Amino acid sequence: QVQLVESGGGLVQPGGSLRLSCAASGSIFRLNTMGWYRQAPGNQRELVAAITSGGSTNYADSVKGRFTISRDDAKNTVYLQMNSLKSEDTAVYYCHAKIHPVATLDEYDYWGQGTQVTVSS
Repeated sequence: QVQLVESGGGLVQPGGSLRLSCAASGSIFRLNTMGWYRQAPGNQRELVAAITSGGSTNYADSVKGRFTISRDDAKNTVYLQMNSLKSEDTAVYYCHAKIHPVATLDEYDYWGQGTQVTVSS
């Protein structure tokens, strides 16, 4: 079994910072692209940032220059550093990973349970 566990969400004032973490555990052969998505009420889930196993990154235009994604493969963990937060960043943030489990031939998509980020004064 493979699972993703997120942490680090919460309430922060506009202009503040938060750091999200997502740890993958279980029978993992290879951890490929990892990323963060978010979903605000009434909106579709959208990509926030992603990072490949080689370290290449891409960001949604709305977070470029404010958010930074990184990963620590020794810990099977991906991070999202969020700075200069705005009210429009309020959403449930979901971790996503493409993982090749042990004893399988394919790569699968895995999701975390979601963590709430609320930006409000």
